[in-house]
Amino acid sequence: MENREEVLGFKPQKDKIYNKFLPNAEKVDDESIAAFAEIKGNLAKAVLLRDIKVGASFWVGQLTRYIRLYGLKFSKEDHVLLIKLLFELSTIPDLELSLVPKFSTQLVALLKKQKLLTREDLELPWKPVYQLVENVAYSPYEHHGLQLFPQNMEHELKNLVNYCRTYFPVSATQEMLDEWRPLLCPFDVTNIKAVHYFEYFLPTDLPPEHHDKGFKLWLDEFLNMWHSYQNAPTWEAGLVRLFARLAHDTIGYIDWSPHVSMVFNRFIRSFNLPVGMQKVQVGRSNNTYDIGATITWIVSMMGGPNGAVVQDHIDSFFKALQSFFHPSNLGKWNIKLSGLLMNFPKLVVKRIHRERYKRKDWLLEIPADYKLKDAEITRFVKSMQPVVSVSMFSKYGSHDSAIALRHLANMRPELIIPDLLEKMYPAMENLIEPHRLTACMNCVVAVSRPMLSARKWYPEGRSHVLPLLNLALPGIDPNDFKKCLVTFQMISTFVAQVPIVDCSEAVFVRDDLNEEEKELCSATAQFEDFVLLFLDRVFALIESSTQEHTHGDPARLNPEQTMMEVALSSTFTSVLLQCSTPIYEAALSRLYNFITTSVYETNVGGRFAANLCRAAAKANPKAAVDKFLPLFCQKIKDLMAEHEEYRTEEHLDDGFLWNLLMLSQIVRCNGEVLVPYKDQLLEVLQLTLHLKCVQGYELAAQLMRYILRALTLHYPLDYRSIADSFDRPVTEYLAINDWAKPGDMDNLGMKWHIPSAEELAFGQSLMDHLLQPELEKIMSLSSANPMEKEELVRRLNITLECILGAGAALPVWKSTAVDLSSLNVKTQVPMERFPVSSVTEPLDIHYKGANLRLEVVKTMKHLLKYLTECTEDDTKSLSKLVKIYETVLFFYGASKQDFDARWKSLHSVKEALEDKMRDRRKHIRALLVDRVVLQHEMRMLYGLRDYTDHHQDILVDLYNLSVSRYGEVRKKAQSVLMQCFLNFPYCYRCLLDKISNSLIQKDTPEKQFKGALYVVLGIGKRTLASKRSWEVIGQLWPAIIQAQQSEKPSILRVVDDIIAKVSKNLESPGIETRVTTGCLDAARRLMGSGVPLANPRELSDSEVQKGQEFENSINESNKRLYVKVVEDLVALINSGNLMWKFSQYGVELLTLLLRHDVATPSAAVQLFVSNLVHDSIYIRKLSTASVSAILKQQKRKHKKVTVDPYKSAPPPPAGKFLPGSRPDNEWIMYHSDQVPDSQEKWEAMEFVDKTHWGYYCWPKEMKIYAKQSEQPKLDRTESEMLETEKPIFVKMNDSSFVKKFIDVLSLEEHKGRDKFRNKHLTIFKGLFRNYGSTFLPIFKAHIVELLADRSHEHHDSKQRCGMEILAGVIRGSKHWPYQEVNALWDWVIPILRTSLENITSETMKDWGTFFTVVSESRDPRRLYRFFELLMEKPIREGSSSFEDSSRLFAVQNALVQQEWRVPELLHRLLEFLTPHLTHRYKNVRDRIGSLLSNIFLYDYSITPECTTKSPHRIDFVQKVMPHLEPLKDLVLADNGNNGNSKDVENHKETPASVEKMEVDDEEDEERKTTIRMCKTVLKWISDGLGRMFTSTTPELFFILPVICTLESETKDEELKMDCSMSLACFSQALIQESNVQVCLDTIREVMGLKSWHSRVAILGYIQVMVFCNLFTMNQTKYKREIQNFILHLICDDQVEVREMAAITLSGLLHCGFLDMDKDMLDHFEVLSKNKVKKRKLSDAMPLEALIKRHAGVLGLSAFVEAYPYDVPEFMPQILMDLSNHVNDPQPIQMTVKKTLSNFRRTHHDNWHDHKQMFTDDQLVILTDLLVSPTYYA
Repeated sequence: MENREEVLGFKPQKDKIYNKFLPNAEKVDDESIAAFAEIKGNLAKAVLLRDIKVGASFWVGQLTRYIRLYGLKFSKEDHVLLIKLLFELSTIPDLELSLVPKFSTQLVALLKKQKLLTREDLELPWKPVYQLVENVAYSPYEHHGLQLFPQNMEHELKNLVNYCRTYFPVSATQEMLDEWRPLLCPFDVTNIKAVHYFEYFLPTDLPPEHHDKGFKLWLDEFLNMWHSYQNAPTWEAGLVRLFARLAHDTIGYIDWSPHVSMVFNRFIRSFNLPVGMQKVQVGRSNNTYDIGATITWIVSMMGGPNGAVVQDHIDSFFKALQSFFHPSNLGKWNIKLSGLLMNFPKLVVKRIHRERYKRKDWLLEIPADYKLKDAEITRFVKSMQPVVSVSMFSKYGSHDSAIALRHLANMRPELIIPDLLEKMYPAMENLIEPHRLTACMNCVVAVSRPMLSARKWYPEGRSHVLPLLNLALPGIDPNDFKKCLVTFQMISTFVAQVPIVDCSEAVFVRDDLNEEEKELCSATAQFEDFVLLFLDRVFALIESSTQEHTHGDPARLNPEQTMMEVALSSTFTSVLLQCSTPIYEAALSRLYNFITTSVYETNVGGRFAANLCRAAAKANPKAAVDKFLPLFCQKIKDLMAEHEEYRTEEHLDDGFLWNLLMLSQIVRCNGEVLVPYKDQLLEVLQLTLHLKCVQGYELAAQLMRYILRALTLHYPLDYRSIADSFDRPVTEYLAINDWAKPGDMDNLGMKWHIPSAEELAFGQSLMDHLLQPELEKIMSLSSANPMEKEELVRRLNITLECILGAGAALPVWKSTAVDLSSLNVKTQVPMERFPVSSVTEPLDIHYKGANLRLEVVKTMKHLLKYLTECTEDDTKSLSKLVKIYETVLFFYGASKQDFDARWKSLHSVKEALEDKMRDRRKHIRALLVDRVVLQHEMRMLYGLRDYTDHHQDILVDLYNLSVSRYGEVRKKAQSVLMQCFLNFPYCYRCLLDKISNSLIQKDTPEKQFKGALYVVLGIGKRTLASKRSWEVIGQLWPAIIQAQQSEKPSILRVVDDIIAKVSKNLESPGIETRVTTGCLDAARRLMGSGVPLANPRELSDSEVQKGQEFENSINESNKRLYVKVVEDLVALINSGNLMWKFSQYGVELLTLLLRHDVATPSAAVQLFVSNLVHDSIYIRKLSTASVSAILKQQKRKHKKVTVDPYKSAPPPPAGKFLPGSRPDNEWIMYHSDQVPDSQEKWEAMEFVDKTHWGYYCWPKEMKIYAKQSEQPKLDRTESEMLETEKPIFVKMNDSSFVKKFIDVLSLEEHKGRDKFRNKHLTIFKGLFRNYGSTFLPIFKAHIVELLADRSHEHHDSKQRCGMEILAGVIRGSKHWPYQEVNALWDWVIPILRTSLENITSETMKDWGTFFTVVSESRDPRRLYRFFELLMEKPIREGSSSFEDSSRLFAVQNALVQQEWRVPELLHRLLEFLTPHLTHRYKNVRDRIGSLLSNIFLYDYSITPECTTKSPHRIDFVQKVMPHLEPLKDLVLADNGNNGNSKDVENHKETPASVEKMEVDDEEDEERKTTIRMCKTVLKWISDGLGRMFTSTTPELFFILPVICTLESETKDEELKMDCSMSLACFSQALIQESNVQVCLDTIREVMGLKSWHSRVAILGYIQVMVFCNLFTMNQTKYKREIQNFILHLICDDQVEVREMAAITLSGLLHCGFLDMDKDMLDHFEVLSKNKVKKRKLSDAMPLEALIKRHAGVLGLSAFVEAYPYDVPEFMPQILMDLSNHVNDPQPIQMTVKKTLSNFRRTHHDNWHDHKQMFTDDQLVILTDLLVSPTYYA
């Protein structure tokens, strides 16, 4: 491969390395150069001649094919030009959307290898991509159905942005920020859009000198934003992915240390793990932290000066999560956790690869100080090891753990593998835990490669191979299928890397071995025994798996057997391939004995055995064939000679079939070895091909196929792990040094089998002797000279097997190609695939000198004629005939399915064995050989080229068979037909006339009709009816809706499927395409570029001019055809000849034809409008949607003007952003003293309808709608309208039509389930927007009537309909002049006022939607009368609680939409609500609580300097706290239900001064009001904590003590629930670093309250709060404080508090927050030794001592409970100490017993491991305690 530049004339960007090993490697270069010249020329020509849809798209497809075959084999100059051309093509404005993914996928393929093109070589603009994404992702037309996108469009575009990003210009960052910053408003959905855009577009990989123009422009600002969103809003995910990408691209340039603990904190929260004892878990589905992205971010922060900080966090992170990985813990978090397990080590490995092993390229290099050091890697591996070893055995985890282990073992084999083997050996020696065994085996397989190859770090790895292999053999167990497969996998993985050679004599003859090598050499003496034992196990497996009686078809294997067959044969093959000759010969004779002495049935046992023969022949063809072949041939000949009757018997005995089967597999090897036996083989074939027994002749034909394949194919002869011989003497070759040796790409030693002249001659003679007589026999058929069906099938089978065998040596026929214009394809360039050859010298086996394929086709045509005339019912022969057609057309030695399956399995094996950390290319040799073979087969598959007249004849035959009488034949023929459609572009066009005629004509026979429908339906997602061509649609769609001549359900179902498929998968075909000048320039440059020269070279100007005409004519004809198809469908529907179902199909298809760029013809508009009142609800729905789409399409452009947002106040200083209220956005706020209540004010007012503008900053150029007088005219007469608008105008002015329309709209669909329908709103909005107030008079009366409906039955559906229309009118009045708007409100306000009085529980939700919709995206000043109406006293004296709460609901829905722009209204509302906080009724209080959380939502700042005019929480809290203060000091009375055990402690006198909460009849009113206020506040807190962006702010902590006190209130259920809910929200909220102190102070305050219940509550809070904020709290000062709290509370006087403190303590120890230290242990030991004297019955017990003693025991038991799955060294001693307290007085005794029984329960599973930790004496005591006699008493 030296100096490729001289050979090719250019320096290739990236060559396919495998091409140099192909059998015809010397031809590849010339072929590729010619092909590339053709691609360049024709692609450029197609673009210059403006043939985008057909020509350019075809040649882009050829480019894809070229890259798959040759890689990026072109010069850098061409690479850049191709990218530019494809970029221009992808971003042609309004290009037909289904072409975009096609071009962009290819563009991505060219951009993928970033290292080939630097930023200097290529720059791409970002605006066109943004335009494209905007048009697709935020298309204003898509939801109306005016644009139909391809299904994976968004994914393709994400990819496109992803790869273009690197090449955006340096200035792009600033431009993007200017473009999207104004969208940032956290209360608005546009925020999601902005963050998504930033996430996908912002370039993060600029070189360091440009960082100031890159991330430095936005990083701090976005980090502030991220810190301020504390409640995981949806868009946080986008920011996280952006930060992760930035961190990955700029390792070492950004100091992340201030943010590390926040990242971990939020990450651990996102797993939603259950913590603590709380009854209420507030689960949030939290997908904001995508595992991959977050780990990328964390891994990128590792290393460097602050690396240790990050690693500390990783340590505590895994420590906290460890028990969730344990097999006994299952839950929905498992999936996320296993993702964590696989990805963490994988990404660390990726990073090490990038730092140490990756080839240098222009991408940013990581500074030396920031690279990971060895010690850091070791520490990381150690932190993950315990977690992986726990999760290995979990139900789903063994697969994920195996992957994790593979990566960890690549980093540190010496840490990982010994530990794994320690688990492995016991598991293999004990037979009772199969799951444990398979888990271990999976993991060992995963680490096999590092185990063998890491000699430097883990030299003893190799010595484990033989013991492991020998121990694995019992796993080949016929009764345990899963274990069997894992065992095979393990054996084949090891064997593939280890040559099976006995080197034991090296110990005596060589003196250069060290001790370890000597031992290894001696051990290899066991190899031969291993192989023979392995054979014996396999034979036993075969014996027990033969089929006696099975259900179903005996000739087919069941899925388990199929998997077993693959596993068995591949393992056996790799074992034999790797054997040295002596071992192979021993194995061969053992196999020979088995095969010759036993006979099983041939379906399963026989197949398995035959696979073994095949393996032997593959490993050493000569030895195997010489040993077996003569024997089998002789046996078969003898048997045939002895038994004359064999020829005619239907069933032959197993012995004969067994021999035939073995023979058919033994010939699957190198063809050369077969030539000496050619006479014997021919004789056997002639004896057996015409047997009567089906199984017999099929095996014979199979034998023939395999012989032909062995003779004519190219295949490698050697798959061993090293290229040289294994049999060299030990002195010169020591095999153990080649263990796990990777294949060497420079010296691969590929040996190909290239068919020799003798082999071809043998092949030709087989054809002459065997195929010729068959074809001649078939040609002689006629009605006068028939043949038996069985005989015919047999002869066809021989023909088929001949082609399948010799496919590679049968060239395609020469004939005239079919011209595309005859298929009605308009194109400007040749549409021929470039040629690909797979052999040096084309092979040719012929038929009497003629082309064999063509002769077969002629014979088949004759046969088809005979069959259709004489025996149409011979379905077997017809099916074979279809198969022969398929083979003749598509089979040239390789099949596509087979290729795809092998491609997939190759890549999965490669993945399982590769070392991602070091050099990626170190694959084992067998894989490389396999990959070369696949490359060769790909060339065979791509050899398909011509589409000739014979092809077209076959196509027509296949179509006729597809519509023939028998279903079975039809199905087969249709599937081959679909393959033709796929492989020969546009060939379906020649059948369209036939198809449409069959569908339309009334007298079509049913079978033909059904067949035609199935051909249209197609397979997969594609159907002929959704082709993107107006000609095809114009022909097929009208035919489909006339296909109504059959009533059979099975046929109607097919039509249904076609319609469903079309409506799901249709992509709008383009009508007008205009090629841009950018495209033309790019194409010219490509055509004129250097080597290889384009072919064609240039185009004359006149030709380019013709291209212009071509484009115009195509656009014109598309438009014509479009209108025609619409009008045809309308005419058919209106004709009245269609059945209801088919006219409904017609309407469905019509809705798919609505477009945004062409006005719908008026006939269709007429049809849709009149169908608004159709009887069928489905058609009504379709028509409603269509009419609103048509109204959208007819919407006229409204003029906009630019305004200066800063005219009232200057902008903030440059580069400073202050989201929130600022002087310069004051003017768009709502001020009740500045409302536009007169014509002049209205016209002077600048309305801004977009709610997010101005919150963060203003757009660069701010446009708003111009004055009303400059907008399109609204009150037009009919004569002023377009043709397409008139039908709507006429119908809507017809009062009887309107009445009927409103009647059907107000019908109920599903009782009680209907909701406010936006579809209806849109249609009315459209009407009143496009036609002004023209129709209002007709609708007014209806609206009033609908909204006034009070009937019990129908009021909800009637009122709902009224709301939909009214909302539509209000939304549509956006551009009406002042007088009309004013008049409208004069009429609306009274209606709304009465409606607000009459809301019912059924309509409440819908009214909510109504108020939302009216206020959404509208300037509040435009709707001032609406808001003033809502603010009129929502809570009134004398109205019911339901009315009050529904009025509040209305206010809430309207104000939420206005977000931050109505601070004045919010203040007014808050003032109004404050006195009502103590409202009597729950539903009003709840609604007030919910409203409060909305009012305070805007009290939020991204940075401390930001301000807001909206109400602040702190003022409110200060207002209510004085009322709530007294609640803190309540002591709840125990209601005497505490049982006796606790009386002891409750004897303490309660001083009279403390008030008890007793229910007295005259309980003061004040207390009740306080409690009611408290409930409202609690509702606000639990609502608000979920909705605000900031979580726990300092002022909220004031309320915590109240919650804790009331949490165990027993009498008031509602209060108790509210408290539990708020406490749960509180404890799971995120706490900012700055508020931790406030939190701790509050806890201290609660501990001092009088009620012990509050102390229990706060303990529960501590545990959850610490886990949810683990990394914020993880500082010594906070830890000490929390530890002190708990040590204080564990000595509390109240027993419940003590127990709760113990639970909290064990939880905090368990998650690793508190450390188990000596001091704490001693502290509890001392406490537990407090003496308690035994008391006589009368004495009171000395309390002080008892409490202390109990505290000590509780502390010790907390230590035990903190380790449920293991036994640390201090545990046995603690258990002994506890055992001394078994007989203490209660409650101590109870505690000890509970602890011991828990210990027993959690440690029971792995007791045999845990036992090792105890001494014998300790075990005796423990056993006594655990199995105490009281169990049985």
